[in-house]
Amino acid sequence: MKQLKDYTIQFVGLKQGEHCFEYKTDKKFFEHFEYDEFNDAKLDVKVVLNKKITILELHFEVSGTINVNCDLTNEPFNQQVSNDFNLVVNFGEVFNNENEDILILPYAEYEINIAQYIYELIVLSVPFKKVHPGVEDGTLDSDILDKLEELSPKRLEDKDENEDIDPRWNTLKKLLTDK
Repeated sequence: MKQLKDYTIQFVGLKQGEHCFEYKTDKKFFEHFEYDEFNDAKLDVKVVLNKKITILELHFEVSGTINVNCDLTNEPFNQQVSNDFNLVVNFGEVFNNENEDILILPYAEYEINIAQYIYELIVLSVPFKKVHPGVEDGTLDSDILDKLEELSPKRLEDKDENEDIDPRWNTLKKLLTDK
């Protein structure tokens, strides 16, 4: 996979201190990683590189919106995303990225590509369960929601009191209250 050239930071020529880099990511950025879970994306990424004598400290901040499909209704909506991440870059004999917070680059390196870190930060910022805001507040009118409501199991309190219940269940209910 070819690296994204715009996300490469050449740190050798930089003076010690903080340096700010800003990026705008969209759907094309995720296509590079063959990630198609987002319909669209408009994200701002800010990376602050703090160059010290022997190490580099990188602070990533991402904020913006991604257009995803709701897990319940499959309706597309814009999901707000914001997250941050810190990475320490140290130098050693060989490349090592086994630790998620520390990256070791060979002494001869003069640049770092941060596209993979930005990609992972954004993907991990998305909530596990994506629910359309209209579902949460009840304003979304969807055939899928109507069908889910129709097929949902009725609550025990909604059932008629006179309905015949197996007496074994009543005995089991006593176990919950007898403590």
